[in-house]
Amino acid sequence: MHPLKKLPVFLAVGILLSTALPANAQSSAAIPPSITTPDKVETRIGTLEFEDGMPSDETLTKVYDNLDLTHAVRAFADNLRGVSIYMLRKGMRDVGVKENEVIVFSELMDAKSLFLTANADTVYVMGSLDLSKGPMVLEVPPQVLGTVQDAWFRWVIDVGMPGPDRGAGGKYLIVPPDYDGPLPEGGFNIAHSRTLHSVWFARAFLENNNDPKPVAERIRKFTKVYPYNSGGVGTSVAEFLAGKARLGKITEPAPTVFHEGSGKVMNTIPPNDMSYFEMLNEVVQEEPATALDPELMGPVAAIGIIKGKPFAPDARMQKILNEALKVANATSRSLIMNPRDRSWFYYDDANWQNMLFVTGYEFETPIPMITREGVKPFPATGYRKLDARQAFFYGVTGITPAMAMRLTGIGSTYLWTMADSDNNYFDGAKTYKVTLPKNIPAEKFWSWTLYDTMTRSMLDTPQRYPRAGSQSYPSPAAEAAADGSITVYFAPTQPDGVARGNWIQTIPGKSFFPILRLYSPMESFFNKQWRPSEVELVE
Repeated sequence: MHPLKKLPVFLAVGILLSTALPANAQSSAAIPPSITTPDKVETRIGTLEFEDGMPSDETLTKVYDNLDLTHAVRAFADNLRGVSIYMLRKGMRDVGVKENEVIVFSELMDAKSLFLTANADTVYVMGSLDLSKGPMVLEVPPQVLGTVQDAWFRWVIDVGMPGPDRGAGGKYLIVPPDYDGPLPEGGFNIAHSRTLHSVWFARAFLENNNDPKPVAERIRKFTKVYPYNSGGVGTSVAEFLAGKARLGKITEPAPTVFHEGSGKVMNTIPPNDMSYFEMLNEVVQEEPATALDPELMGPVAAIGIIKGKPFAPDARMQKILNEALKVANATSRSLIMNPRDRSWFYYDDANWQNMLFVTGYEFETPIPMITREGVKPFPATGYRKLDARQAFFYGVTGITPAMAMRLTGIGSTYLWTMADSDNNYFDGAKTYKVTLPKNIPAEKFWSWTLYDTMTRSMLDTPQRYPRAGSQSYPSPAAEAAADGSITVYFAPTQPDGVARGNWIQTIPGKSFFPILRLYSPMESFFNKQWRPSEVELVE
């Protein structure tokens, strides 16, 4: 029997046709140059060699080392915020504050503690929540400005003036992921966290701009943290009779444990050595595997940090991780200290910046306009502004819609600059001045604060509180000139003829950067009719 008779008909026909075609018709089509890989390719990681597209051993080493480096850099850039929350929790633990306890800075926070761009104007209150055993109740006092953040530094809910209690004080129920138990019918502002651990913090304004003690007392009186009692307050008898809930006893929660924060030395700054990846691994192990977006978790897993598995990089990988930390830290620092994206700058012709106006708190869509007709949102961009997110979390703690809004009379707004009017970095040995024109658009108060460029925390000088502003505590209020404007000086020693309240001390040999805060900002700031001067070198 002919061999072709054993084949299916369509194969036999194809073979017969092919043998009948001219020889030149059987040759392969030419491969387009655009899809070929040359035998030798020059790149920033060196010369890469291929034989008919097959990588050499040396090329494989270079490519895979670079791939691991890329994943490690992304693990730092995208997830520094998770390690930042971890360090906030660790910093509180280091001074004795356990989870579900509270720390209050009764005499304000000073420069001894390392907090990313914290201020010395308001009374801070904060704590961490452990949701591993079920929902937790957070009762906040009146007249605070605060938020709850999950373990990956994502916004959960605002509390206080920007939150649903609108400054009257209220009860918040923070619910853990995958919780399927009963929830109260009423009485609580309910928010769902995607992680088992979270951090909350709030700020309260001084009374009469000069006394933190009554504020701290009010915080201690009204702030409570305790486990939710299912079937208790918030559950009606009617709900029980309908078979929708059980009834529990109405019991007074255990007293909340408070700690004093003023004068304490705490470090809450994310590291940029190998301990960064060790802390990142701890966050991954503590939280549900699905707590973070798979795309963000991808680079983390690629470098060996996987839920339920030990993180044990070998010598080769440790070398790559250390290199990645240098590159990622340098990139993050460059983005915040000298950004190349002019859209981050608030004015077209000045150095004052705040990227949140064009990125929003999710680093995607600009914050909405507030008009007489109401809120006018911008259309979604459909992409994440990764450089802005990386820069923000390298320098700042806390992200909420309340930090990124044009609404007058609520919250606070910020501008900062990393360079003087001549585009030079600030030198702590020199004298600078900055002027705020009259009618400063702050309904509550305003302030300047100086920060250490290395730590992004308050500049530690003999002044203790590196600030100046309209408040007369903890340093004298700044004095206005005859025309109503106020000039503040940044200098190592108090300039002649300058009032103490108009001077913030700097340190020779130490760089710094200033942040302007406007509390309860007014319309003239948002429409840019009012603006600060640039920071000018005096001598």
